[in-house]
Amino acid sequence: MSYYDPFAADYDIWSADMTDDVPFYVELAKEADGPIVELAVGNGRVAIPVALETGRRVIGTDTSPAMLAQARVRAEQAGADLVVREEDMRDLVLDDPAALVYCPFRAMLHLPTWHDKRQVFERVAASLAPGGRFAWNVFCFDHTIAARLDGEHQQEPIPHTLRYVPGDNRIDITLDAGGQVSLWWATKSEWEGLIDASGLDLEALYGWFDRRPFDDESREFVWVVRKPA
Repeated sequence: MSYYDPFAADYDIWSADMTDDVPFYVELAKEADGPIVELAVGNGRVAIPVALETGRRVIGTDTSPAMLAQARVRAEQAGADLVVREEDMRDLVLDDPAALVYCPFRAMLHLPTWHDKRQVFERVAASLAPGGRFAWNVFCFDHTIAARLDGEHQQEPIPHTLRYVPGDNRIDITLDAGGQVSLWWATKSEWEGLIDASGLDLEALYGWFDRRPFDDESREFVWVVRKPA
């Protein structure tokens, strides 16, 4: 069982506050001239609107069978052309080069080490067509918030407890109903290092999905990079 399976039943509640990302990724998909791939597709929250808005097939990968089962049902009900695969994003392999690969809702933070993240970047770079884009969004880590919430029980969006592990730059989220996921943060310079190491070029770094400039007050990284033509 994937460690994200216990979140599947309440994932709509868990992700309800995140809606601004959908039109952002839809717009990128409309500009893509070729295959579209979503990493960590979950229950299809983003991929299904992308498929419907573009009228094209989206390939979605995830490690959670429970989330993928939901995505299949929802895509069929919506009439969306979504093909889902149970696959770790570190093992991404495509039959045809992609025009767009994207990873929404901070899913890159589930990768524990810089090496794990670099594996994803290398696989994405190898899977993109020349000129193809890779886009993702992640939190900007705020130690003051993490320290304040350490050990605190939260009722919203669903009952859970947070544990902050400074030495590992990690947050553990444990559900009252059972199940735990962890998030490992990376700094701006670490993301830039991953972009550089994978041979991709930075196109834009935004502070939110409305494409506002990233600055010292930003609390979200929204990255768009390209494979050199």
